[in-house]
Amino acid sequence: MTTAKIISLLPYTAPFLFVDNLETINEEGVVGTYTYPADAFFYKGHFIDNPITPGVILTETMAQIGLACLAIFLSRDKILQGNPLPQIAMVAQQTDYFMPVFPEETVSVYSKKEYFRFGKLKCQVEMQNDKNEVICKGIIAGMISKL
Repeated sequence: MTTAKIISLLPYTAPFLFVDNLETINEEGVVGTYTYPADAFFYKGHFIDNPITPGVILTETMAQIGLACLAIFLSRDKILQGNPLPQIAMVAQQTDYFMPVFPEETVSVYSKKEYFRFGKLKCQVEMQNDKNEVICKGIIAGMISKL
């Protein structure tokens, strides 16, 4: 399954799709990128004259790349057999934030699988800027419906 196919299977569309590219994906994790457009809906009114990406959007970006894309990849055999797409619900997250993200900034998300069993996927996820500085990091877990 190609990375483009994985992105196309995500249950999101613009303006709430926060995945531009998946650089690598395998059984142990995923690396992907996203660039926040200057005209994104969440910048309007979020810190007047100094737009900053809200933490909830940073977390959502990490969840889409680091959890949802990986869940689709890990379920690929069943998907390719014609089973319905897995439904993914974030059930836990603990994130620490270290620096802001501004409009037009590109971030990279690095996700490492801790475990995938009994329908639960848990990952260590980190977001970095183009200078390899850590923006935020944490643990994100989700439940995946049975295929």
